[in-house]
Amino acid sequence: MDKKNALRAGAVTAGSTLMMLLMTSPALALTRDDGDDPGPGLSIAQTLGLYVFTPIALFVIIAGLVIVTDKSRKQQTRG
Repeated sequence: MDKKNALRAGAVTAGSTLMMLLMTSPALALTRDDGDDPGPGLSIAQTLGLYVFTPIALFVIIAGLVIVTDKSRKQQTRG
């Protein structure tokens, strides 16, 4: 029975990987589409700020709010 499950899992994984590769093939096209008007590129500082520092800052803010508003810690110190 384990071999059937392993074979089924392998087939599902291979099928989903193949479908993902087929669906992403247009993303690798080098030709521009009609009406395509890309904007100016981002600088290194803008890229780091957008994809590194902003998510870290949001994580710290949310974690800080959770820690500050945590009530279970206050209940444990009373008893």
